[in-house]
Amino acid sequence: MTTVGLRQRPLPYGRRPPVTPVRASGGHARTGLVRAGACFENARLAERPGEPPPVALRSCVVQATRLDTARIRAARRVIDPVFLDTPLYRCEALEPDLGCTVSIKLETANPVRSFKGRGTEVVASLLADSGPRAAVCASAGNLGQALAWSGRGRGLDVTVVASRFATRAKLDRIRALGARLELVDGDHELARERAAAIARCDGIRLVEDSLDIETCEGAATIGLELVDSTPSFDTVLIALGGGALATGVGHAVKALAPEVEVICVQPLGAPALTLSWRQRRVVTTESTDTIADGVVGRYPIPAVLDDLLLVADDAVLVQEASIIAGMRMLLDHAGLVVEPSAALGVAAILEDRDRFAGRHVVTIVCGSNVDVDAYHRWVGAAAPHGS
Repeated sequence: MTTVGLRQRPLPYGRRPPVTPVRASGGHARTGLVRAGACFENARLAERPGEPPPVALRSCVVQATRLDTARIRAARRVIDPVFLDTPLYRCEALEPDLGCTVSIKLETANPVRSFKGRGTEVVASLLADSGPRAAVCASAGNLGQALAWSGRGRGLDVTVVASRFATRAKLDRIRALGARLELVDGDHELARERAAAIARCDGIRLVEDSLDIETCEGAATIGLELVDSTPSFDTVLIALGGGALATGVGHAVKALAPEVEVICVQPLGAPALTLSWRQRRVVTTESTDTIADGVVGRYPIPAVLDDLLLVADDAVLVQEASIIAGMRMLLDHAGLVVEPSAALGVAAILEDRDRFAGRHVVTIVCGSNVDVDAYHRWVGAAAPHGS
């Protein structure tokens, strides 16, 4: 495969790079365009009759997503360094039980204890430069904390709408960070409706996780860090909720390391986006039933599904028992206290060891905002998986 890359002077976040015609030689004849600063092509590849498409095709389709690799690189320059270049390390203690080489990308060692700060830093920087000085979002807890933190540092007024049934520790932290918190008597979807109403009434910015491209491209900086790592890996496991993390990391990985398999993981009790990915159309659910509150959602966003269809190789559902077992393993073997969503990758390996045997798998530990009492109930009661 011939890889085409172009160098250019850094662009500020929000500006799209110019489109530059290229000609690539070697392998298959191809025509098309690449964006300056990106490492993928929007190309038609001439194939020989009877042969499968060349691997290069996998790096071409990502140009059709809403994300832009040059903008993702520019996002690193506006994200507070406390969220960047997070630990990535092999966790050998997990490997005997999981049957594969496992590396952890740790997104919890930051002021909001989740990856969400990468996206809210991009949003807040744009608002501070040229947007309204106030914003509102709906959140299960992590996005709200992150937007409150990023907004506070830039003098923005932040309102967070959440379910009154959300994790108390997350709600307390949102208040502590200075945001106005409004609770609704319903689930996350009702919180989304209320946040949109506030934005319309007050004329302020509505921050919609996964729909707003800044949240996806902020998360995509994790993907940049992964592909720059050594040694290389075969598979990345990504928690799937609204889709910002999965589409962001998936875009970066497929743009720069298309041979890596991108697998999204969602709880069986909150399957809407996975079912949508499988059926290639939006599938909604009447309710959710999972301890993984960070990835609940019943109404997938069509634009996010379109992106996910282009960057994900697979989307799998895991059982609650496997999520709890994964949390226990991360505590016992990695010394990590994590929220349920962060254990989805380990849960996926536990449920299909044969699939991952002999491979090098990266799992993104995406958050550690968990209610202490609930954590002790789950993990304290967890028996060894398979016993």
